[in-house]
Amino acid sequence: MSLNPAPARRRRPFTQVDVFSAEHYRGNPLAVVVDAEGLTTARMQQFANWTNLSETTFLLPPTHPDADYRVRIFTAHEEFPFAGHPTLGSAHAWLEAGGIPKRDGVLIQECAAGLVRVKCDDGRLAFAAPPLTRSGPVGEEQLQRIAAGLRLPRTELLDATWLVNGPEWIGVLLESAAQVLSIRPDYFAMDGLKVGVIGPYPDAGGPGFEVRTFIPGDAAAEDPVTGSFNAGAAQWLIGTGRAPASYMVAQGTVLGRAGRVHVESAGSDIWVGGTSTTCISGTVLL
Repeated sequence: MSLNPAPARRRRPFTQVDVFSAEHYRGNPLAVVVDAEGLTTARMQQFANWTNLSETTFLLPPTHPDADYRVRIFTAHEEFPFAGHPTLGSAHAWLEAGGIPKRDGVLIQECAAGLVRVKCDDGRLAFAAPPLTRSGPVGEEQLQRIAAGLRLPRTELLDATWLVNGPEWIGVLLESAAQVLSIRPDYFAMDGLKVGVIGPYPDAGGPGFEVRTFIPGDAAAEDPVTGSFNAGAAQWLIGTGRAPASYMVAQGTVLGRAGRVHVESAGSDIWVGGTSTTCISGTVLL
């Protein structure tokens, strides 16, 4: 007999949120267990594996006095200290469940990476991009692997940098959005690397950039819409003068999604936001 039996299962409020799209079922889905108090890490990981989504989050009482709530973020195989669309989807679910922020206009989310500010602007939630924990040049051997994985000549990778803010992204700049959309990746060639590719659109009036993110070896090898990568890419592109202080990104186009990520630099902050919509709500036995 086990000396520490697992806690008994009970029904908990649950929601599935579509993030970064105003159109239902055309963004990036997130499963949220709204009341996860008492769940073990093993049970959280098991449930996240079962949902078979890119991420599943679990909302808990905060441990920091400034935080409104705490979130734990799991992929099917591991826990992340931070991720973008889980941050916005969790905030949406917490507010929809009746959460009231301690401060007007902004809520504070506690996660393994620290405290993240989330604000509501024009009906969209946006998070303040966390600082990069690693940036700078990418090794030539890795760039050769990425070029092979994108099926492009090495010379067509105009620039590349590490953009680590939880997930270990490598950002790659291409000449155009059309080139980004034409990629047919070879995942085997870049196995073990998380690669985000971005290219500008030629005309104003719509999205400024097209983004695609590849996670070789993951169950979902191309992510529909990626907040963490876009947060890092915004710091890179705005910081180097390649993007204006405010712009919009399209992502998920080749997957039949309509992801839209809104980026705005304000003072020392870069805000990354989008529309979230609830698609499923009910309870889950955990």
